[in-house]
Amino acid sequence: MSRGESTGRCVVWIGRPSVEEHFGLIRAGWRTLVADPARNGTELPECGDGAIAVVDLRTKAQAAVRILDDLRQTHPGIAWIGLTGAHTQAADPSVRHVLPHAFEIIDGPSSLGALRQALARVPGDPPLPRDDDAPSLLTGNSPAIRALSQNIRKFAPVELPLLITGETGTGKEMAARALHQLSARHAKPFAAINCGALPANLVQSELFGHERGAFTGATARRIGHFESADGGTVFLDEIGDLPLDAQTNLLRVLQEGTIERIGSCHSIKVDVRVLAATHVDLEKAVMQGRFREDLFYRLNVLRLRMPPLRERTGDIELLAQHFLDAFRESYGTRARAFSSSARKALNAFSWPGNVRELMNRVQRAAVIADDALITPEDLELSVDSPAGDRDSLGSARTSAEREAIVDCLRASAFNISECARRLRVSRVTVYRLCKKHQLALDQLR
Repeated sequence: MSRGESTGRCVVWIGRPSVEEHFGLIRAGWRTLVADPARNGTELPECGDGAIAVVDLRTKAQAAVRILDDLRQTHPGIAWIGLTGAHTQAADPSVRHVLPHAFEIIDGPSSLGALRQALARVPGDPPLPRDDDAPSLLTGNSPAIRALSQNIRKFAPVELPLLITGETGTGKEMAARALHQLSARHAKPFAAINCGALPANLVQSELFGHERGAFTGATARRIGHFESADGGTVFLDEIGDLPLDAQTNLLRVLQEGTIERIGSCHSIKVDVRVLAATHVDLEKAVMQGRFREDLFYRLNVLRLRMPPLRERTGDIELLAQHFLDAFRESYGTRARAFSSSARKALNAFSWPGNVRELMNRVQRAAVIADDALITPEDLELSVDSPAGDRDSLGSARTSAEREAIVDCLRASAFNISECARRLRVSRVTVYRLCKKHQLALDQLR
């Protein structure tokens, strides 16, 4: 085990964790490596100096202590937590002599909750914060995701605007939430705004608020997202869909730290950190006149790139099991794991929808699977899909998307607002999709 290069904050579990314990730690954000004393010639896993050892003394305690001694020789400063139970050989001198050196001892059969709390108390960098309401899109052990985690920690405390780029489904909002939770603003509001979903005539009001009587229907004063998030963080998702007039007012926020409600001539001071995200090429949008150049440079002070799933080597199976376990906790499905052919199919697929597509496929497969092991058929994947087939699949999806938009436009008599309502997207998104698929509305009409 090399000490020359740290692989990040992780747990080295000396023992044999249960499935609940192993994936429970992964869901909590800990990279978990296992050294099983029951195996002859067990090699210590590669870990960095930031690792924490969990020594499972509930079974094979003597063998676990021997592995701990080896670990402490190469990492003398490592913190470790002991798990004990009714069958711990505490009377054995080889076990008893190490107990006073433990950072903490956890006793009892139900250890996962106490263990997670104990790990959080160990000095050092804890794992990135997770959204408990949904499976995390940031789970993984790949070099790409570890580099992302390091950058999030590096950028979080810096009070500068930040631009998050990446393909659809890579977890841009979750990265923004992690940046907020790790910053000094974590106790203040976090406002997430999808710019592409804001009605064009209400963008200014939603972002900056309005006074009573400012326009027809303004029967009361409204506080906008920026004002309500004062002291916290504003996350502007799909910033490329923001209309040009709203871009001008956003530039004022970044330059002067002030807003004006619609219908008011008084400036209001706001203290917010602005995070923005996009899956489109903003540099190209600037060249085409669809995005203000000065705003782009204001937002692009710090830049965080979300890696697509195809670059996250080794994460696909881990994420798939993570999503399956989380889904089973809520719905108790029969499926518990993936067959070898399903794992092969998961790794062979190109995942154009990235982690969000993986999560959706796993959840769907968990519902329809008839056995404990999910098959490629349950995932609607082919085991032997060559790259050419995957490219054809992507082209087919693009063609299907184009046909769906054309059909919806025709069904709504080419009323953009009605088409957007039926597709459950914004009018700006409809126009963007039309441009993407080179649909000339005047000719179609």
